[in-house]
Amino acid sequence: MIAGPGLKQAPARSLPVPRNCWNYADIDTPLGPMRLAAVAGTGALGGAWFLDQKDLPPEGPHWQRNPTLPVLAQAANELADWFGGRLRRFAVPLEPRGTDFQRAVWRALVDVEFGDTISYGELSRRIGRPRAVRAVAGAVGSNPISIFIPCHRIVGSDGALTGFGGGLPRKLALLRHEGRRYTCADRRARETGGDLFDGIA
Repeated sequence: MIAGPGLKQAPARSLPVPRNCWNYADIDTPLGPMRLAAVAGTGALGGAWFLDQKDLPPEGPHWQRNPTLPVLAQAANELADWFGGRLRRFAVPLEPRGTDFQRAVWRALVDVEFGDTISYGELSRRIGRPRAVRAVAGAVGSNPISIFIPCHRIVGSDGALTGFGGGLPRKLALLRHEGRRYTCADRRARETGGDLFDGIA
């Protein structure tokens, strides 16, 4: 479980919980509606997707709408505060599903601070796998908890905007919200000087 700045062991559970049982809440944000989801019984956020993302998991019989679940309510409140400029670092516990390698990448992403950007190569070095840039990029692209695990802070080695699962216009808006100077939603776009457009806060 990722909680705040570090990775913690998930708490022991007296009864097994099926791994495909999800509680979720759909919320409005300045960049469009999002789905927040938690695997039942974990007490941690396991997913955050914009509703038009291609990798949004389809609802099934094991998905239950539960917006009052404490972890989902906490995540929604923190996200509102983040968009409102009142919060820079999330405290809600996170438990993304993935391989050990993916989780190492996602843990390193959580450590990239608000307003910072780093390259895929730098992220690879931070996890001790400097030659695994392509695999690291794949893990970044598989991040299931948008914004809370801030994959939008990863850019190309030349500073180019590159990609984002929620779409480049959203990545542009998220980076502007954090004070970065990107001016257009093009994967080749680089930061410029001059005045910033108004942020999304």
